[in-house]
Amino acid sequence: MAGASGRVLVVDDNKVIRQLIRVNLELEGFEVVTAADGAECLEIVHSVRPDVVTLDVAMPRLDGVRTAARLRADARTREVGIVMVTAGSLPEGTGGPCGIDAFVAKPFEPALLVETVRRLLGREPLAPPAGPTEQPPEQPRGQAATAPGP
Repeated sequence: MAGASGRVLVVDDNKVIRQLIRVNLELEGFEVVTAADGAECLEIVHSVRPDVVTLDVAMPRLDGVRTAARLRADARTREVGIVMVTAGSLPEGTGGPCGIDAFVAKPFEPALLVETVRRLLGREPLAPPAGPTEQPPEQPRGQAATAPGP
């Protein structure tokens, strides 16, 4: 029943992480397309037309923060949900300017990422998921994966 829950573009330079995220989302009914970095994401995003994009922070050619900012600056992708999946912390103040909707810290429980994607699609109530996550200090557009929504 692929595609029943939405389309997700998974962007990470680590092939193992891309596959881990892809398999877990596909098992939950999502249609998944992958890209190896932000530049590839921007090359295919208009043909893929995802509902949600997951982005790693540190990637070659174009990092996740700059990719998110470009997605928000484009009228065609402005409303796409963006989940930052990162092993490190984000540079101070990057949550607001680039419009990240949710953050999931690596290593992560696959169920946490699936739940976060579902919440962005409005398919689950905004309840705090179980599991540890890191939260950057500033997030005016969205929320961390552990914080209940307004």
